[in-house]
Parts: sequence; structure tokens; C-alpha cells
Amino acid sequence: MIEISPEEFTDRHLQYAAEGLIYPQPEGSPLLEFAAGGRVLYLLDRCGPYTARPGMARVIVNGVLNRCAFTDARSESLSVQGVSGLEGVGQVLDRPRGGAPTLVVQARLMLVLNAHESLTDFRVGDWVSFATEPLLHGFTVTSPAR
Repeated sequence: MIEISPEEFTDRHLQYAAEGLIYPQPEGSPLLEFAAGGRVLYLLDRCGPYTARPGMARVIVNGVLNRCAFTDARSESLSVQGVSGLEGVGQVLDRPRGGAPTLVVQARLMLVLNAHESLTDFRVGDWVSFATEPLLHGFTVTSPAR
């Protein structure tokens, strides 16, 4: 299980939030437009419609891995695939316990990446190449007041 609730997920992964800019949400859209790490990401807003305010914010960016492998590369990269998927290279910063198998990876910004299968081969400090399934999820930690 990846999460019990959005609040539980946010509390559990609070320290892994990425800093960036939230753009205004179009009326009726469930997606946050979040600029961080030199990329613009479209994230499913998991903290409720219209609760994230435009401006600088901290957001937990969460994706589900469809590929993760060791790499010899030692340079972070991140590219957006389709509307809301990622492909990149980064360093494993943490392997949180509890819930689904999880890696925290620094790849231009901090990402919380879950998997359907075991991630026990990966250790803190390893470099990995990865790809996520669409749709990325966003859990807003802080948002400026209007």
C-alpha cells in the first residue's frame, strides 16, 4: 500500500518535499503545474482541489516506478515523458520504511518513488536510472497565503 491517506503520506515524507513554483490552476483541473529543478511537472493534486495557492511552495513529488536500474552515470538528469511521467538518473538519498517499497532519489529535484516490487537491492548512495508511470502525484506541504 502506497498510502493510507494523503495526510498520512505527507506526514511520512515531509522531509522529501521539493521546492518550486506552483502556477495558478485552471478552473476544474485536478492538476498542479509545478516548476522545480528546471522542469515543469503536472501533478495530480492529492491535497484537495484548489488548496494549493500559486507561488513558491514545497511539494512532495511522488511517482510509481515502471523501471529502475543501477547506472554508472554520476550526473543527475530528468526529463518529462508525456503529460505526467518522468525518466531520469539520480542518486538514492533514502529508503524509507513502511508502506510500499520506496526510494527517495535526487534527480534535479527530490522525488519519492514507489514500486510494485521489492527495492531491497538499492542502497543509499547508489546511482539509478528510472522511469515512472504517469500520473505523478503532488502533495503540497506549504503554500503561500493569498
